[in-house]
Amino acid sequence: MSKIDTDVNEHYVDHAGGSLYVLDYAGEEPAIVLMHGFPDDHRIYDKLAPLLSPRRVVTFDWLGYGRSDRPDKVASSSDDHGSELKAVLDGLGITRAVLVGHDASGPDAIAFAVAHPERVAHLVLLNTMFGHQPSLKLPEMIRLLADPAFTALADAMVNDDAQRLWLLQHTAAQWHMDALDPEGIAVQSILPQFFGDADQPDAIVAIRAWTADLFDALNRQDALSESGALRRLEVPVSIIFGEKDRYLTPTLGAEIAGLFGHPSVHVVQDAAHWPQHDQPEVVAELVKRRELA
Repeated sequence: MSKIDTDVNEHYVDHAGGSLYVLDYAGEEPAIVLMHGFPDDHRIYDKLAPLLSPRRVVTFDWLGYGRSDRPDKVASSSDDHGSELKAVLDGLGITRAVLVGHDASGPDAIAFAVAHPERVAHLVLLNTMFGHQPSLKLPEMIRLLADPAFTALADAMVNDDAQRLWLLQHTAAQWHMDALDPEGIAVQSILPQFFGDADQPDAIVAIRAWTADLFDALNRQDALSESGALRRLEVPVSIIFGEKDRYLTPTLGAEIAGLFGHPSVHVVQDAAHWPQHDQPEVVAELVKRRELA
């Protein structure tokens, strides 16, 4: 363990699949645990985490991403990620946490809350998905990588540096992202997953594993919804969506809200797919407000 800031500890937590990279911001319990989505890493929360003070805040990278280990085969189901999340909580001595799931980690946060409600103080979902909701619109790059009919084409494009970069640039344009902003999500958190950087190798194995399982995962999420488990969940739920997300829209957020008993729903103005980056002060206040209610 080492300190990278006065109040931030850098850890590596052991898991059967490898070591998980964790940042632990000192503060009051219950800890707020921030889970990244696809295909990015813990750095999507760099703006939000300090604003959640005086609470303890934890961010980490799933196996295969960011600065966590790179197993030869990466498992990416909610059960697998639940095991990694439990390792982080247990390794840091956290008995009960606020879970914040963004994008692809939203289903992981939901599944963990259903399986372990006693360990979840508050469930927060940021621009995520869950099952085949009517308004679900997957980004074109994700559909290409996930469709088994195009596996050979997708592999050929991902294995070619120029084509891989073109896919990312096209997707960034669809999300209205500035792909050249050195402080932006694209450069800071997404590009390193596809090309690596000074601190980490690429995450291509994990990226292909997640997309290969996506359609089956959506079916499993439908089954969990149909079981009534989400509606029976007694954990407080907050659903927070950036208004300008072209794919995972506020309409989708409202549909996901309908799966739960009594969620709170918030649309963040002037924010797109990463509201925690676009409007971190607003998101921080929403997370902490529900905690104080």
